[in-house]
Amino acid sequence: MFMFLKYGSFFFKDFEPSAVTPRGLAPPGLIVNGDFSEMMRLKVSSTPTTPRKNLNLSVTEPGKNDGPTLDCTLMNYIDTLTQRINYHIGYPVNICYEHYANLAPLLQFHLNNCGDPFLQNTVDFHSKDFEVAVLNWFADLWEIERDQYWGYVTNGGTEGNLHGILVGRELFPTGILYASKDSHYSVAKAAMMYRMDFENINASINGEIDYSDLKVKLLQNKGKPAIINVTIGTTFKGAVDDLDVILQILEECGYTQDQFYIHCDAALNGLIIPFIKNMITFKKPIGSVTISGHKFLGCPMPCGVQITRKSYINNLSRRVEYIASVDATISGSRNGLTPIFLWYSLSAKGQIGFQKDVKRCFDNAKYLKDRLQQAGISVMLNELSIIVVLERPRDHEFVRRWQLSCVRDMAHVIVMPGITRETLDGFINDLLQQRKKWYQDGRISPPCVASDIGAQNCTCSYHKIDFIIP
Repeated sequence: MFMFLKYGSFFFKDFEPSAVTPRGLAPPGLIVNGDFSEMMRLKVSSTPTTPRKNLNLSVTEPGKNDGPTLDCTLMNYIDTLTQRINYHIGYPVNICYEHYANLAPLLQFHLNNCGDPFLQNTVDFHSKDFEVAVLNWFADLWEIERDQYWGYVTNGGTEGNLHGILVGRELFPTGILYASKDSHYSVAKAAMMYRMDFENINASINGEIDYSDLKVKLLQNKGKPAIINVTIGTTFKGAVDDLDVILQILEECGYTQDQFYIHCDAALNGLIIPFIKNMITFKKPIGSVTISGHKFLGCPMPCGVQITRKSYINNLSRRVEYIASVDATISGSRNGLTPIFLWYSLSAKGQIGFQKDVKRCFDNAKYLKDRLQQAGISVMLNELSIIVVLERPRDHEFVRRWQLSCVRDMAHVIVMPGITRETLDGFINDLLQQRKKWYQDGRISPPCVASDIGAQNCTCSYHKIDFIIP
């Protein structure tokens, strides 16, 4: 299993990708030009695998473990995860990448991007050059000049939200934070952590912010700056708050640009929307944008990208003599591996590759929605979304098998780049078979989800009389 692998001009000890490829995973090189479908096809099983059970592990002293070896335990764990890949459809994680093998040699180094990404470290074990390359790519995508922005690679979307809202709070210490009830839970967490006044705005039935309620609250608080979280793709329904409408409301309410700050939470959609509609742009008076790097882009570790205007960051920057740098981040020490993974993915795929991914995901989301609708199942798909919301399956075992996320009487499937038509067909067929068992005797009916996704999308016994397949 152990050997020397030549990588560039270096030799990396004890590493051989093919030796550690778990049973069921495609060998490196199977994925061609970003096409993950063949790899996924090989792992499609006609019989759903069972959910992973708790391993009940413990740490043992060397030589005192009578159970499986360390390597055996790890390989069994990897094999279990591999068999569950096709049933990971309820959460926004892109598993469509193969660069784990190419980048695995980096695991022998401790890479710490402590401090400002644009300032050099006093030590060499960092990846800030990769980090800046990633930031420049997103600055170009979101239309801000490179000398006008500041940002960093975060540990995830939550940290990006915490940082963006903190920038707004530092600009406007007496400002009020506004966010819809369907925004990510980290927004309310930021308000609590920073002891900010918080206005929780109603959400429309599709998950979009209620603009009339926002206007009422802004007028009620006139005289205090507004810090507004704009959600570019809500967590559960994938609804997109209309930035232009919000800017118009601010103007109608008499807020000038020196009286508000807008943070855009684009965790999933920040790499989707730009290839459909020019909505996320610093040419508009926004203050910051954040995405999650492990979602649509894909990365083995949670990570994200946060970008704000350079003129704003001075309020947060503090010189730290110990690291010989300036720090304006949330976490201080930061994972130096994630910028390299993001850089590799961006370089390997390119904008053309993302355009193809976006189109495929939209096509597959519509395919799933149409199949469910034709089967008489309550379902909703927002415009500009790859999140298909449906009635909550009755059986917890089914929910657990397909790793679905559920809220009230709703569940959703997030159609990520690695989810194929075969996977969706497997889910649909399994759901239809189970529904026959759940509702066959007529004593129990499918839930009414009219209040959650709209009467026009509900096919319960009360509303299905009006249900017409287009």
